[in-house]
Amino acid sequence: MNFAFVAGNLALDFVATIASRDTIAEEKLSTPADLAEWLVLSGAVSESPEISADEFERAITFRETIYAALRDHAAKRAVEAAAISAINTAAADPTPVPVLSGGRVTTYGSATAAIALIARAAQLALTDPRLRFCAGAECTRPFIDASRGGTRRWCGMSGCGDRAKAAAYRRRVSARS
Repeated sequence: MNFAFVAGNLALDFVATIASRDTIAEEKLSTPADLAEWLVLSGAVSESPEISADEFERAITFRETIYAALRDHAAKRAVEAAAISAINTAAADPTPVPVLSGGRVTTYGSATAAIALIARAAQLALTDPRLRFCAGAECTRPFIDASRGGTRRWCGMSGCGDRAKAAAYRRRVSARS
């Protein structure tokens, strides 16, 4: 699977596992194996945890809870109490355990532990005034705007930023003709 990690926050990258939510809604986590792969690639754990069908469904439901909370926060609306409660409850679980061995750190944990790590990242995102959503026409990816001037508009320059700049160039060239 092709995952991107450009948001600057684990929870934001997790909710972006559905691309273009308002149009094609491309689901990138279709199976427990996809989620296990994402957890490893994201750095939440070093080895794929066993994920049951029930754990997978809970993770997907939790992803949508986080997304709704982020949308509310970014729009300066009150985040629903049920969403805050769900995030706080998940964040209270133990997170993956790092183990130093042979000069490197390996992180072990269950799906529940990895979701706790995501929940803690969601807590941080929901208190960060730099939370933004991509200005790309079809993109619904959130990100933390860590740019110096606080003017970042796209989730990433490769992809949304490149498309926006190319479209602006085509408009300028077309206007000159």
